[in-house]
Amino acid sequence: QVYLVESGGGLVQPGGSLRLSCAASGFILGIGVMGWYRQAPGEQRELVATISRAKEIVYGESAKGRFTISRDNSRDTIYLDMINLKPEDTAVYICSAQTAPPLAPNDYWGQGTQVTVSS
Repeated sequence: QVYLVESGGGLVQPGGSLRLSCAASGFILGIGVMGWYRQAPGEQRELVATISRAKEIVYGESAKGRFTISRDNSRDTIYLDMINLKPEDTAVYICSAQTAPPLAPNDYWGQGTQVTVSS
């Protein structure tokens, strides 16, 4: 079992910045790719960014050029550094982790942290 806990969300003005954190616990050795997704009210969950243990990164379209994902394997934690935030970035940001091969595929999700971009 893998457990994910997000932190760092809050209220920020347009153009501001935030750092989100996601700490993993449980069967840490089984975790491969981790990432961030977001979901606004009435919208589908969308990819923000993913990162592997080898630091291979994939960004969603909305994150390119403004958001940076990073990973600290020694602390079992990933981060999302967000700059130039816009009202359209308002959403619940959710941490994910996927079981790595040779284990059977499995997905884990945190509870999410709210990011609100407003004056």
